[in-house]
Amino acid sequence: MSSELGGSSTQAFWAGTSYLLASTVLMLIWGTLSDAFGRRIIILAALLVFALGTILCGVAPSWTMMLAGRTVQGVGGGGIVSLTTMLVTDMAPLRERARLYALIACIWTVGSATGPIIGGSLCKTNTWRWIFWINLPIITISFTGIALFLRLSQKPRSLSEKLRLFDYPGSLLFIASTTTFLISITWGGTQYPWSGWQTLVPLILGVIGIVLFAIYEFGISSSKLPQARLIPSSIFANQSACIGYASSTVHGMVAYSLLYYMTEYFQTVKMYSPVIAGVASLPQSLTTAPCAVVVGIIVAGTGKYRWALWAGWSLVCLGCGLLVLLETRTAVPEWIFLGAVSGLGLGLLFPSINLAIQASVPQQEAGIASILVLFFRLLGQSLGVAIGGTIFDNQLRANLKISGENAPSSIMVLMERLHQLAPDDPISLDIRNALSRSFRVIWIVMCALAGLSLLLSFLMKEYDMDQEHQSDQVFLLEDMGDPAPGTDGEQSSRI
Repeated sequence: MSSELGGSSTQAFWAGTSYLLASTVLMLIWGTLSDAFGRRIIILAALLVFALGTILCGVAPSWTMMLAGRTVQGVGGGGIVSLTTMLVTDMAPLRERARLYALIACIWTVGSATGPIIGGSLCKTNTWRWIFWINLPIITISFTGIALFLRLSQKPRSLSEKLRLFDYPGSLLFIASTTTFLISITWGGTQYPWSGWQTLVPLILGVIGIVLFAIYEFGISSSKLPQARLIPSSIFANQSACIGYASSTVHGMVAYSLLYYMTEYFQTVKMYSPVIAGVASLPQSLTTAPCAVVVGIIVAGTGKYRWALWAGWSLVCLGCGLLVLLETRTAVPEWIFLGAVSGLGLGLLFPSINLAIQASVPQQEAGIASILVLFFRLLGQSLGVAIGGTIFDNQLRANLKISGENAPSSIMVLMERLHQLAPDDPISLDIRNALSRSFRVIWIVMCALAGLSLLLSFLMKEYDMDQEHQSDQVFLLEDMGDPAPGTDGEQSSRI
């Protein structure tokens, strides 16, 4: 892809980063738009935006258009993901959401596992544009199904009333501050040094902006004037919810760090091809999905969820600790087992963190609370890669005894030479052993974060899962005229 479009390694890096940034920053905006204008019309708009970005990427003649297309894709993707989880809060009461969130987590993990393999195969055969074109049939089916069958009743409002439901100052402040913050941690240590002004200035401005946003939103909540709020402060008034959001951030950090750096481990230390490295990551991904389903079934049946948090973080902590045993000569059965343990724990946590947070907040705020779970998880992904990258670079320089301003280029030269050497070459073994020791520190840090999250999870309360179901947007029956049985027009139906 890079060679055909004439892009640099930096541009290739931003092809993935631009999507993640756009989707993360705009999630909450899509949610508030759907509160005002309705879930159906907004999710259809998100699908169209995603389709537009897909087409731009598919026909891109240059990296400039590719990056533009990926950004547009991210804008639409953020809406699709956030509105999907909001629709679940409209569709089902709290206890029965467990099965639906487990199903979503299952589909998400399967897609995360198979996506790199399919993408790597298409790139290898020089048909990389099909990475984007294969999305269009899925988008078409989704768009048609939602347009034909998704019907929601909504409190009638005039256009001026709908526009007043949107928090314009808060949204602008949130977008500006989170974008600035995420950009700084994304290119810090990779494109620019952490001590450089290119990293420090946006990082400081981003943190200041986030603090100002929090003050602004809290001020609105404290005011008696009826003003729109992007994030209701009542969500963060509960200790369990705050711990849950911290857990969601760490969950994203650990999950994405393991996915990203385990793939790097297989490609560098084990010297597997990109496709084989993707296959080698399957033990972790394929154990995640079944565990998410099990959690959904058990929580829906018992109404208890804290056990899943405790078991999940225990397994993640154990799994990350076991990864320390990975070495240059680790046999296939060994790395299959070592990778699967953390996958079991991550699967238990996918639905349980979301359900724990929704149980602890006012039910009328469940929709926005569920989007915040996704936001903090994606924030954790960005932090995980940034922290992991910094750890890896520093450890690798120390292990290879490389220092000075030319250290990054020296490391790149070594990586290029590594794949030119025979696996049993002494120089190759030395480099791969240094790489393995560098990855080991990442596993230790992730193990410590998982252990801290386990301790914090004991402070979370077990709330009733049979709370009254409240939703402003009610699912309608096939006649598209009456709310589902058991509702009064203010509450959504059970499924």
